[in-house]
Amino acid sequence: MIAKKIRALLEHAEFIDVATADLSCRPTVAPKFLLKFDNDFVYLVDYVMSRTWENLKTNPLVSLAVMDTETLCGYQLNGLAEIVHPGALYDRLVKELLEKEVILSTERVIKGVSRGKTHESFEAGIPARFALFKVKIEEVLEIGPRGEIKKEDV
Repeated sequence: MIAKKIRALLEHAEFIDVATADLSCRPTVAPKFLLKFDNDFVYLVDYVMSRTWENLKTNPLVSLAVMDTETLCGYQLNGLAEIVHPGALYDRLVKELLEKEVILSTERVIKGVSRGKTHESFEAGIPARFALFKVKIEEVLEIGPRGEIKKEDV
Protein backbone atom coordinates (compact mmCIF):
# COMPACT_ATOMS: atom_id res chain seq x y z
CA MET A 1 0.00 0.00 0.00
CA ILE A 2 1.32 3.43 -0.91
CA ALA A 3 2.03 5.76 2.02
CA LYS A 4 -0.56 8.41 2.96
CA LYS A 5 1.77 11.32 2.13
CA ILE A 6 2.27 10.08 -1.44
CA ARG A 7 -1.46 9.41 -1.78
CA ALA A 8 -2.18 13.01 -0.78
CA LEU A 9 0.28 14.32 -3.38
CA LEU A 10 -1.23 12.18 -6.12
CA GLU A 11 -4.80 13.04 -5.20
CA HIS A 12 -4.07 16.77 -5.60
CA ALA A 13 -1.72 16.68 -8.59
CA GLU A 14 -2.94 17.62 -12.04
CA PHE A 15 0.12 16.46 -13.95
CA ILE A 16 2.86 13.94 -13.32
CA ASP A 17 6.11 13.28 -15.18
CA VAL A 18 6.18 9.90 -16.90
CA ALA A 19 9.39 8.25 -18.08
CA THR A 20 9.38 5.40 -20.59
CA ALA A 21 11.94 3.78 -22.86
CA ASP A 22 11.75 2.08 -26.22
CA LEU A 23 13.21 -1.36 -26.90
CA SER A 24 16.62 0.12 -27.69
CA CYS A 25 16.59 1.77 -24.21
CA ARG A 26 16.17 5.31 -25.57
CA PRO A 27 14.38 7.17 -22.74
CA THR A 28 11.74 9.84 -22.91
CA VAL A 29 9.97 11.77 -20.18
CA ALA A 30 6.83 13.85 -20.56
CA PRO A 31 4.18 15.36 -18.30
CA LYS A 32 0.85 13.56 -18.45
CA PHE A 33 -2.53 14.53 -17.05
CA LEU A 34 -3.15 12.63 -13.83
CA LEU A 35 -6.77 11.54 -13.98
CA LYS A 36 -6.87 9.73 -10.66
CA PHE A 37 -5.13 7.56 -8.13
CA ASP A 38 -7.03 4.53 -6.93
CA ASN A 39 -5.49 1.89 -4.64
CA ASP A 40 -2.09 1.14 -6.18
CA PHE A 41 -3.07 2.26 -9.68
CA VAL A 42 -2.43 5.61 -11.33
CA TYR A 43 -4.63 6.54 -14.30
CA LEU A 44 -3.12 8.89 -16.85
CA VAL A 45 -4.31 10.72 -19.94
CA ASP A 46 -2.00 11.19 -22.92
CA TYR A 47 -3.10 13.94 -25.31
CA VAL A 48 -0.05 13.77 -27.57
CA MET A 49 0.13 10.03 -28.26
CA SER A 50 3.70 10.16 -29.53
CA ARG A 51 6.80 8.58 -27.96
CA THR A 52 5.19 7.58 -24.64
CA TRP A 53 2.38 5.88 -26.54
CA GLU A 54 4.76 4.09 -28.89
CA ASN A 55 7.06 3.04 -26.05
CA LEU A 56 4.24 1.59 -23.97
CA LYS A 57 3.04 -0.55 -26.86
CA THR A 58 6.33 -2.49 -26.69
CA ASN A 59 7.77 -1.79 -23.22
CA PRO A 60 5.30 -1.38 -20.33
CA LEU A 61 7.89 -0.33 -17.73
CA VAL A 62 7.34 3.22 -16.48
CA SER A 63 8.69 5.55 -13.85
CA LEU A 64 6.53 8.39 -12.52
CA ALA A 65 7.94 11.38 -10.66
CA VAL A 66 6.18 13.72 -8.26
CA MET A 67 7.60 16.34 -5.89
CA ASP A 68 6.42 17.56 -2.49
CA THR A 69 7.56 21.18 -2.53
CA GLU A 70 6.79 21.64 1.18
CA THR A 71 9.12 18.87 2.40
CA LEU A 72 11.41 18.93 -0.66
CA CYS A 73 11.00 15.16 -0.96
CA GLY A 74 10.71 13.64 -4.38
CA TYR A 75 9.01 10.37 -5.17
CA GLN A 76 9.68 7.92 -7.96
CA LEU A 77 6.88 5.44 -8.56
CA ASN A 78 7.88 2.50 -10.73
CA GLY A 79 5.55 0.01 -12.29
CA LEU A 80 3.88 -1.48 -15.32
CA ALA A 81 1.55 0.45 -17.58
CA GLU A 82 -1.15 -0.79 -19.81
CA ILE A 83 -3.13 1.07 -22.42
CA VAL A 84 -6.82 1.12 -21.52
CA HIS A 85 -8.80 0.08 -24.58
CA PRO A 86 -12.48 0.85 -25.22
CA GLY A 87 -14.79 -1.05 -22.90
CA ALA A 88 -16.38 -0.65 -19.47
CA LEU A 89 -13.27 0.69 -17.70
CA TYR A 90 -12.49 3.04 -20.59
CA ASP A 91 -16.05 4.40 -20.54
CA ARG A 92 -15.92 5.00 -16.76
CA LEU A 93 -12.57 6.78 -17.06
CA VAL A 94 -13.77 9.00 -19.92
CA LYS A 95 -16.79 9.99 -17.81
CA GLU A 96 -14.49 10.86 -14.89
CA LEU A 97 -12.23 12.78 -17.27
CA LEU A 98 -15.13 14.87 -18.55
CA GLU A 99 -16.24 15.62 -14.97
CA LYS A 100 -12.70 16.57 -13.96
CA GLU A 101 -12.38 18.79 -17.04
CA VAL A 102 -15.39 20.86 -15.92
CA ILE A 103 -14.04 21.21 -12.37
CA LEU A 104 -10.53 22.19 -13.50
CA SER A 105 -11.81 24.62 -16.13
CA THR A 106 -14.05 26.30 -13.57
CA GLU A 107 -11.22 26.62 -11.05
CA ARG A 108 -8.82 27.99 -13.68
CA VAL A 109 -11.32 30.57 -14.96
CA ILE A 110 -12.13 31.75 -11.41
CA LYS A 111 -8.44 32.06 -10.55
CA GLY A 112 -7.75 33.90 -13.79
CA VAL A 113 -10.62 36.35 -13.33
CA SER A 114 -9.68 36.99 -9.69
CA ARG A 115 -6.17 37.88 -10.86
CA GLY A 116 -7.54 40.14 -13.58
CA LYS A 117 -6.24 37.91 -16.35
CA THR A 118 -7.97 36.46 -19.35
CA HIS A 119 -6.52 33.76 -21.50
CA GLU A 120 -7.89 31.00 -23.67
CA SER A 121 -5.78 28.36 -21.89
CA PHE A 122 -7.65 28.86 -18.61
CA GLU A 123 -10.25 26.48 -19.94
CA ALA A 124 -9.22 22.86 -20.22
CA GLY A 125 -10.36 20.93 -23.24
CA ILE A 126 -10.11 17.31 -24.19
CA PRO A 127 -8.83 16.81 -27.72
CA ALA A 128 -10.62 14.36 -29.99
CA ARG A 129 -7.70 11.95 -29.87
CA PHE A 130 -6.27 10.81 -26.55
CA ALA A 131 -5.16 7.65 -24.76
CA LEU A 132 -5.74 6.38 -21.25
CA PHE A 133 -3.09 4.46 -19.31
CA LYS A 134 -3.42 2.41 -16.15
CA VAL A 135 -0.17 2.08 -14.16
CA LYS A 136 0.22 -0.57 -11.46
CA ILE A 137 2.71 0.84 -8.95
CA GLU A 138 5.14 -1.85 -7.79
CA GLU A 139 7.90 0.17 -6.14
CA VAL A 140 8.19 3.60 -4.54
CA LEU A 141 11.43 5.48 -3.90
CA GLU A 142 11.48 8.52 -1.64
CA ILE A 143 14.35 10.89 -2.31
CA GLY A 144 14.88 13.12 0.71
CA PRO A 145 16.03 16.74 0.62
CA ARG A 146 19.61 15.69 1.39
CA GLY A 147 19.70 12.86 -1.14
CA GLU A 148 18.78 10.01 1.18
CA ILE A 149 16.77 7.27 -0.52
CA LYS A 150 14.10 5.05 1.01
CA LYS A 151 12.63 2.18 -1.00
CA GLU A 152 9.20 0.63 -0.53
CA ASP A 153 7.88 -2.35 -2.50
CA VAL A 154 4.14 -2.12 -3.00
